Amino acid sequence: MKNGVSLLFLIFSIMTVSGQFNSRSSTVVISSTSKATQVHQDEKGGLKIDVNTADLKRFKRQGFVRYSDLGAVGTGRSDDAMFIVATHALANQYGYDVKADDGAIYSISGKENTAVIKTNTDFGSATFIIDDTQVENRSASIFEVRSQLSPISIEGLNTLKKEQNKLDYNLAEECLVKVSDDNVRNYIRYGLNQNNGRAQTDIFIMDKNGNIDSNSPIIWDFDHITEISALPIDKKKLILSGGRFITIANQAPSKYTYYSRNIAVNRSNVVIKNLTHLIRGEGEHGAPYRGFISISDSSNVLVKDCVLTGHKTYQTIGAAGKPVSMGSYDLSVTRSINVAFENCRQTNDINDNRYWGIFASNYSKNISFDYCVFSRFDAHMGVYNASIRNSTLGYMGINAIGSGEFYIENSTIRGRSLVNFRPDYGSTWEGSFIIRNCVFVPPNRKSPYISLFSGSNSGLHDFGYTCYMPKNIIIDQLHIDDSLQDEEYKSIAIFSDFNPKMTDESFEEQFPYIKTEKVVLKNISISSKKDLEISDNKFMFRKVVVEKD
Repeated sequence: MKNGVSLLFLIFSIMTVSGQFNSRSSTVVISSTSKATQVHQDEKGGLKIDVNTADLKRFKRQGFVRYSDLGAVGTGRSDDAMFIVATHALANQYGYDVKADDGAIYSISGKENTAVIKTNTDFGSATFIIDDTQVENRSASIFEVRSQLSPISIEGLNTLKKEQNKLDYNLAEECLVKVSDDNVRNYIRYGLNQNNGRAQTDIFIMDKNGNIDSNSPIIWDFDHITEISALPIDKKKLILSGGRFITIANQAPSKYTYYSRNIAVNRSNVVIKNLTHLIRGEGEHGAPYRGFISISDSSNVLVKDCVLTGHKTYQTIGAAGKPVSMGSYDLSVTRSINVAFENCRQTNDINDNRYWGIFASNYSKNISFDYCVFSRFDAHMGVYNASIRNSTLGYMGINAIGSGEFYIENSTIRGRSLVNFRPDYGSTWEGSFIIRNCVFVPPNRKSPYISLFSGSNSGLHDFGYTCYMPKNIIIDQLHIDDSLQDEEYKSIAIFSDFNPKMTDESFEEQFPYIKTEKVVLKNISISSKKDLEISDNKFMFRKVVVEKD
C-alpha cells in the first residue's frame, strides 16, 4: 500500500506542460514539492515551477492563484515578468483564475516573456509598468489571451463564392474560418505608403453543419484557395478586468518597426473591462505601436469601461520616398468578427493632432462603438458592417472603406468631414450609410469648402477590386455646426470633389468608380444657414438622386 501511494505521488509531482509562453521556449515543467514554491528560468527562457503541495491544495480550494504566490514582489523595483508568466502557466494547467495583488506595482522589463492567459484574470488595483526602452523582441506581447481549443485543418476545399451560404463540410463545433488566396492581390495601396497589395483574405463564422452566419458573409470569390483554417469558438466567456498599465515608450528610430508590447487577444468570447493604459516618456522620435489591446483571429469580443491613450505622431519616409506620418494605435482589430467597444475613452484630448488616432482595423466584420469618446474610427483593409452610436469622435473622425451597412447614430463627429473614404484604398464602400440624430462640427482648417463625405479616386489606379461609393445614403436629423469656419469659407456639400479631372464626358476611367445612386436628406440644419449643395464637382455627381424633406 505504501509503495502504491509513493508511485501515485511520483506521477502527480512531475508534470510537463507544452504551450508556448514566449517565443524562445515551448516547455513549462510544473512539479509539486514539499519545499517552498519557487520558479526558475533557464538561459533559453524555459520555466521550471516547483509548487508546494500545501499551496497547490490552497489554490484549488480558493479557485485562484495570485502573482505573489509564485514569487512576484510587486514593489516596482525588480522584474516580475517571469513570475507573472509562471502564475498563468500554473493557472492554465489547473483551470484556476488569476488575481493580481491589491495595490502591487509590477515591473516588466524588455526581456522577452509572454504570459499566456487561458483563464479569468483580475488585474484589480495593481499597476504594471512596461519598460520599452530596451526590448529584446518588439513583436512579443506582454500578455496573450489564447484559447484552450486547437485550430482545425480544413482539407479538400478549393473554392468559395461570394455570399455562398453553406459549405459541404462538417465540423465538430462552430468555428471562425480564415481563408486566403495568394494568387489574388487586394488592397493595392495608392499614395505615399503605396504597396503591391495583400493576398485576398476573408473571415466568416460557420456552424458544425457548414452553414455560414449571414451576419458574416463571404465577401469575395475564391477561385484558388491557398490557405484555410477553422478556429473553434469558445463557448465559455473569458474575462479580464481591472489593472493600470503604464508603457514607458520606446526610443527607437522613427521607422515602421512596429512594437507589440501589449495584450493580444487571440481567442473568441472575451470581455476586457475596467482597464487603463497610460503612456509615459515619449520623446522626439520613436517607433509606432500596433495596439495595446490588439484583437486578432477572434469573434465576440467586448471591451468596456476602459481608458486608453493615443500615441504621439512621428514622421518617417514612406514607400514613395516622401515624408509621412506613422500610424500608431492603442486599439487594433484584425481578422475578427463581432467586436464591440462600450463606454471607453482616451486620456488625451481627442482634438489634439499631436497624437495619432487611437483605433484601426483590418479584415474585420461587425465592429461597434457605443458611448465611446475617441479621436477616430478607422477601417484600413476593409470592414463589413460597422456602427457608431452615442459617441464622440475627434479630429481624425471616421475613416472607412469596406462594405455592408454603416450606422452613425446619436453621435458627434469633429473630423474634417463627417465620413472620409480612404483614398489610399480607393475610397470604396459597397453598401449603405445610415446617419441619424448626429452633430457634425468641422474644425477651422482654412478651406473654403466643407463636405460631409470626402475621398478621392482618379479612376486610373487598380486597387485589386471594383471601387464603389455608398449606393444609398440616408441622413435623418443632422446638425452641421460650421461656426468655427473663417471668412474664406464659401460652401458646404454632400460630396467633396472626388476626381477634379472628371469635369465632362471626355474623361475616361480605366477602373470605373461606381457612384452613389440616392441620397435621402431629412431634418438637416446648418449653423451658418448656408445651403447644402451636392458637390463642387457637379458633373461627377450629376446622376445622384437627392431626396429632401
